[in-house]
Amino acid sequence: MNYSGLLALIAGAAIATQASMNARLGVILQSSLLGTAVAFAFSCLFTLVAAALLTTDYPSAGEVRSVPPYLWFSGGALAALGVGLFYYLIPKMGIGPMMSYALTGQLLVAITASHFGWFELPVKSFNASRALGVVALAIGIILINRE
Repeated sequence: MNYSGLLALIAGAAIATQASMNARLGVILQSSLLGTAVAFAFSCLFTLVAAALLTTDYPSAGEVRSVPPYLWFSGGALAALGVGLFYYLIPKMGIGPMMSYALTGQLLVAITASHFGWFELPVKSFNASRALGVVALAIGIILINRE
């Protein structure tokens, strides 16, 4: 495993841990939406502090104006939807099943985005190997969620 793979593994572990913790916060606060709002408020604070401390080269005004309008709000809206659903569903489903379904959704969209090069990302065509991976993923989800 290379450095990027290790960081991706750590990111996945962080997401599963924070999702479990913030789902519990939503249960305690009796509102998954409120738990989501608290999580995003602190995420925003931590991110702003990190950006202020670590960013040395800021974009020009022209670069900022060139950003398509949908990129300013869509990612945040989708993040709030996805995270809010995590916090709502984890207490109902459990972390394992929730993460297995969520990961499946992420991978299916990622494969599609890669195939078509959405958002100017590198293109990786759907092929037999990836198709086999999707089948293996489906089998894995069935086995993980078997009673």
